[in-house]
Amino acid sequence: MSDLPLFSRNSPQTSIDAAKSLDVTAREKMVLQAIKAFPNGCISDDVRTYCAERFNIHSYSSVTARYKSLADKKLIHFTGETRKGASGKNQRVMVA
Repeated sequence: MSDLPLFSRNSPQTSIDAAKSLDVTAREKMVLQAIKAFPNGCISDDVRTYCAERFNIHSYSSVTARYKSLADKKLIHFTGETRKGASGKNQRVMVA
């Protein structure tokens, strides 16, 4: 397990149990692999689609929660650019 907390102090016990059951390292590796698949950068929509197709991960938070820890470990960074996502809203571009 990661040293980073996977739940907030006020989380219900069910959320705490679910967080403790995740293999965060494996999830981080999958999300990192997805980001690496886009050498010109990607947005969250790209990463989520890749993870759904390649790893059968459909939970929004199972993917997006990994960005911060990967950035903290300096495995990815945000370029400062944005691209429009499927919602029509801008999303930050990230690269590995």
